[in-house]
Amino acid sequence: MKIFTSKQIHELDAYTIEHEPISSIDLMERAAKALTMAITRRWGRETPVTVFAGPGNNGGDALAVARMLAERQYSVTTYLFNIKDSLSEDCHTNKTRLQDSKHLKQFQEVKDEFDPPALTEETLVIDGLFGSGLNKPLGGGFASLVNYINNSGSTVVSIDLPSGLMAEDNTYNIHSNIIRASLTLTLQMKKLCMYFADCQQFLGETEVLDIGLSEEWTEKTYSPFTVLKRGNLLPLIRKRHDFAHKGTMGHALVIAGSYGMAGAAVLAVKACLRSGVGKVTAHIPDRNYDIMQISVPEAIVHIDKDEYCFSEPVDTASYNAMAIGPGIGQRDTTAVALISQVRRTTIPAVLDADALNILGSRKAWLQQLPQGVVLTPHPKEFDRLDGSDNNSDYERFAKAREMAQRLQAYILLKGHYSMLCQPDGSVIFNTTGNSGMATAGSGDVLTGIIVGLMARGYTQAEAAVTGMYLHGLAGDIAAKDKGYESLVATDIIEALPKAFLSLA
Repeated sequence: MKIFTSKQIHELDAYTIEHEPISSIDLMERAAKALTMAITRRWGRETPVTVFAGPGNNGGDALAVARMLAERQYSVTTYLFNIKDSLSEDCHTNKTRLQDSKHLKQFQEVKDEFDPPALTEETLVIDGLFGSGLNKPLGGGFASLVNYINNSGSTVVSIDLPSGLMAEDNTYNIHSNIIRASLTLTLQMKKLCMYFADCQQFLGETEVLDIGLSEEWTEKTYSPFTVLKRGNLLPLIRKRHDFAHKGTMGHALVIAGSYGMAGAAVLAVKACLRSGVGKVTAHIPDRNYDIMQISVPEAIVHIDKDEYCFSEPVDTASYNAMAIGPGIGQRDTTAVALISQVRRTTIPAVLDADALNILGSRKAWLQQLPQGVVLTPHPKEFDRLDGSDNNSDYERFAKAREMAQRLQAYILLKGHYSMLCQPDGSVIFNTTGNSGMATAGSGDVLTGIIVGLMARGYTQAEAAVTGMYLHGLAGDIAAKDKGYESLVATDIIEALPKAFLSLA
């Protein structure tokens, strides 16, 4: 599923109007019917409704919804803000239709002074002030109105987007001047900002309403941003040949775990094995030998010359893919061994955790990474790689996308909607996973899955996409049994078989 910018969505509206064909006012009526149905499914006629409409088409939607609710015997009070005495054509039409309605209770067109109504916890507020076309922060009277609504305690339903929130980049937006919706009824598709964690505080619950915009335009129009669904993944899953044996299913090398961090190595290796790889070799310091042999008897163990940490590169000639980083620490010895390992490695590789932290403190080394390398940072690890502090989610997304193109790497930025930034500039958002996976070791499991898939013969792109989906899916399966609070990384590994079975 594609994610379109606000400009493209405007083009989609125009294409639908021209080619369905349908008039713009009839398309607005269609959207209003979908919005009204969504509202009446949740709230009955006993709920008092106050509608705030802006001067544009978002306001037109809100006015049409006010009319339809009133026709259904809801008690509706409506305010249309026309400060500049300039309404969009369809907004003006819906103003007239509302005024002509026999069911109208109270309507006020605000052109100068505004005495705000009493809003209570029982009031349902319909926010139709501004939609996805907004391109600058709200100020003045609209900012005051937004603050009044936010402080009212009322339940707020926003049409398309909470007023004040921009569809893509909210880096320099003023958070106090954005509606905090209880429910956002977005039209046709989610907007890009809806995939960023720092925008969730404004969205509340999000429901997507299909209003019948052109499928033809959607299919033929390119977007570099897509959402990963099960149907996209199924063609990537490789069938296990009946005559397969461990020698044909790939051999993965996992370099992980310093003394005191053996668990990171254990989790990565277990996850790798559960991903269907034929063999896994764990390169670990001697102090972790007994732990690995007891915890993962299926693993081959290769001992570093240093008793406590990774200190020397490994010959990768006999391996099909390599993972390096979970729990290796950041000693100078380890850092030198890391860059030496990366320089000499010719097999597909995934770098995570301390490997990323080492690179973050030695940024010149990033240029020495091989093309096609997979990096799996969480937000703070990426900020260290980028050398920035306090990135907004959009800034981080944009910088990760640019870095993936510049390094010709795959950067899997972890989060609720993990995003895979690819060398060609495209970005894939994942839809599996849950908050229970915010637990130590979860990232080590993802690393193990990806390296296991690469060793089996998946390309870096295929392994990263499949790995992030399976990782989240296993977390969702585990959460059904364990719940979110008690979920640990081992639970994700134990759920991997069911995740694979569900894709069979």
